[in-house]
Amino acid sequence: MTAVEGSADDPDGGLTGFLAGGRIAELDLSMIVTLAAEAMGLAAAVVYLADLQQRQLIPLAAPAEPLAIDGSAGGWAYRKQDLHIEEGAQEITVWLPLIDGAERLGVLAASTPAMDPSFLLHCRALAALLAPLITSKRAYKDSVVQRTRTEPMGLPAEMLRALLPPRTIGTPRIVSTAVMEPAYEIGGDAYDHALTPTTLHAAVVDAMGHDLSSGLTATVALAACRNARRTGSDLSELTTAVDAALGEWLPDQFCTAVLVQLDLATGALRWINCGHPPPLLVRGQHLVAEAMEREPDVPMGLPALLTDAPRQVHQIALEPGDRVLLHTDGITEARLADGTEFGAHRFAQAVIHAASTGEPAPETLRRLIHSVLDAGGNKLRDDATILLLEWNPPLP
Repeated sequence: MTAVEGSADDPDGGLTGFLAGGRIAELDLSMIVTLAAEAMGLAAAVVYLADLQQRQLIPLAAPAEPLAIDGSAGGWAYRKQDLHIEEGAQEITVWLPLIDGAERLGVLAASTPAMDPSFLLHCRALAALLAPLITSKRAYKDSVVQRTRTEPMGLPAEMLRALLPPRTIGTPRIVSTAVMEPAYEIGGDAYDHALTPTTLHAAVVDAMGHDLSSGLTATVALAACRNARRTGSDLSELTTAVDAALGEWLPDQFCTAVLVQLDLATGALRWINCGHPPPLLVRGQHLVAEAMEREPDVPMGLPALLTDAPRQVHQIALEPGDRVLLHTDGITEARLADGTEFGAHRFAQAVIHAASTGEPAPETLRRLIHSVLDAGGNKLRDDATILLLEWNPPLP
């Protein structure tokens, strides 16, 4: 199948015709890449998708080989979220990150014998076209999801991941990004984040156990939280809704959680801690000791059994550039190769080291979770989830 050629007066006529043809919905993603690239005069364009653990860039179609995110030209573009130009003996390869909103999906590679401004412009246009298409297609195309997996996934993890929002959301003012391990065997951990014009909502949940019932508990907790949030409920009402849902549908289950709301204009951060490890506040390259440590409330699902006291809502004022980390205890309870516990102090040092690179928040978090995994030989005793939010208001 050949794309429509553009004219001298309309060099992108081929792309215009391709898009106007209305065939994108019926085509496989790899065919869309081929036809769109051909319509734009990009003879050799390859899409790579990041695997679930963000260690490899996996080609969407053969015959290209996977690339290591750490140590390759494509990986550089993915890590830095920026253009990278690689000069070879015979040709020049342009690497561009594929980003939908704030979420990193992978990279686009396009090669040419000689660089000119129109080639780079077409590469950027193709990357902008493909990123939202990848997000759309992976919602119902198993072939796209399969390319990002390097091993079989357990049933609880399959159930939970179907409910999760994108790994990263954000605007120039705020970024929220999350990671979960073990990626293919996650049981009761979950995260959520969402944006309104004025507020970031985020939560990390850790359900009792590590099986399908714990996955169900986390699923019900997130669903109840979202249901209440979408009707305008405040933080206290959110936790009440989760308590009621668990009490009605899973009366023998409970979960710990931290739920936060950040005012995007003022930096006022409000949170409720339901029996969970306290969030960490990183300011500059320093951990602000005990900044968010408060007496926790009982876990969600238990108030009716233990207390009728109202949940305590806490508040702190963020400064521009502050990073807040919500995490589950699987992080601090991870074991090093010699059997010793990773611990809160070592985790805090890893946070500071990861934040010191000056890289985007999603890359900071990727490096952070890998440092925890690598220190323990890629083995965790429990689910480990980290959600990082970074507030960057516009300058006065």
